[in-house]
Amino acid sequence: MPDDPEKQFRQRGWPALRGRLFHLYFLLRRPMTLGVRGLVHDRENRSVFLIRHTYVPGWQLPGGGVETGETMEESLRRELEEEGNIEIVGPPRLVSVHHNRLTSRRDHVAFYLVEQFRQTGPKRPDREIAEAGFFPLDALPRGATPATLRRIREVFEDAAVSPHW
Repeated sequence: MPDDPEKQFRQRGWPALRGRLFHLYFLLRRPMTLGVRGLVHDRENRSVFLIRHTYVPGWQLPGGGVETGETMEESLRRELEEEGNIEIVGPPRLVSVHHNRLTSRRDHVAFYLVEQFRQTGPKRPDREIAEAGFFPLDALPRGATPATLRRIREVFEDAAVSPHW
């Protein structure tokens, strides 16, 4: 038995090359994009962390695209650090996955709930983030995007989960 049990299922030679060529074909023919968003919830203050970008309107949940070679959770950690100085200190919970048809026909978003975190400092405005902060659930900022409000209702009000972002 090999040290890595996965090795016995890996193709070699022509079958491996053929498999890679199929993957390249599908990448070019049917590329899909994947993003992550995090609902950072401060249970003590019953508040959530939202951001406002410099290049799109509305208050949103922090997040972004999953980069090549990254897991969704690694991407979530990176995005929360970049957009909010937020460090995840416990396991985030994958809540749902959505088709983001407003972005493209091939875009999907993995939505996480983050309740174990620490903020290393307030997020100052920069070229990407115009404003960021925690908002009480009963006093969300005006201009929160419909998708942001749907995700908050799905988590805190047990609203039906939409398949669409």
